[in-house]
Amino acid sequence: MHIILIKKIIIKLVKNIKVGKSKLFSFIFLLLISLNNNSFSAEALVEIKVLDKVSAKNVLLTIKINQERKYKNLLIKPLKCKNSEFDDNPEVTAYLQVIDITKKSNDQVFIFNGWTFASSPSLRPFDHPVYDIWLIGCK
Repeated sequence: MHIILIKKIIIKLVKNIKVGKSKLFSFIFLLLISLNNNSFSAEALVEIKVLDKVSAKNVLLTIKINQERKYKNLLIKPLKCKNSEFDDNPEVTAYLQVIDITKKSNDQVFIFNGWTFASSPSLRPFDHPVYDIWLIGCK
């Protein structure tokens, strides 16, 4: 799909704009870099640390974007993960959906559904009596 879009842009540039070869090739190069630099790719991984408050043990989970992972009574699904690129102190953010599979009521589908931040987990706290979840990073 990206290749078709690139071909259409190149054809329009060549037909409608009188640019030098070097400008055209630099534009194409920058366009290809921007299309390949997709931070929300489906192959990205999210690192999450889960603390079991009862046993006081924590586990580091690595989950692919858009794939669910079961940990004890939790079903965790990361939808997006992003490392900021414009800051000296980069921020890691992720959009997570967490389901407690022991709850069978239809009133609440997710026990957590939203963005979480690695440096400030208290902005959107994960509130569960048995587990805590922290975002560690994106790969």
